[in-house]
Amino acid sequence: MKIALIVEGKTEKVFLPFLREFLKPRLSGIMPRIDPFPYDGRIPTGQKLQRVVTNLLSGGRKADHVLALTDVYTGAQPPEFQDAADAKAKMRQWVGSEPRFHPHAAQYDFEAWLLPYWSTIQTLAGHKRTAPSGNPEAVNHNKPPARRIMEVFEIGKCRDSYVKPRDAARILRDNDLSIAVGQCSELKALVNTILSVCGGAAIP
Repeated sequence: MKIALIVEGKTEKVFLPFLREFLKPRLSGIMPRIDPFPYDGRIPTGQKLQRVVTNLLSGGRKADHVLALTDVYTGAQPPEFQDAADAKAKMRQWVGSEPRFHPHAAQYDFEAWLLPYWSTIQTLAGHKRTAPSGNPEAVNHNKPPARRIMEVFEIGKCRDSYVKPRDAARILRDNDLSIAVGQCSELKALVNTILSVCGGAAIP
């Protein structure tokens, strides 16, 4: 099984190794090859996304399935996506009725999946700022999760701002990804898509 993963470049570098490690024991003997196709900044939209998906599903090195992962928060004003459901619906519309394409979105950005590890964030930042309350994926466009993490780093004793390729990996390295999967429905949906297409058991 070969899965192509269209993703923003920095997310690919910090997240994919931990995703693979999480999947391995759940797909013992049937672990897919997950090939990232990273883009600097946001992933393609509109007809360009359709072309990219079509190309990945064809040719001599074609993938069996293509997943796309976008942030809901892209910095655009007004926001291009209202929420994860809207982002997934638009990607599905752009690509068309291709059952081997699976759109996914981090609501509101990838860093929502780091918020369950707030105690680690506090330690790295050197500050005891209280964690954002409620569901990590409800921290929205007004101040997305990445901004929340950046702020605590900038006021903390580490004397540095949050740097995604460096600090996201440090946060994930010391924690169990199943904690975030349990709290973040969009992350669970992404994981369950991979488990499902590979014949594994979904996480309830």
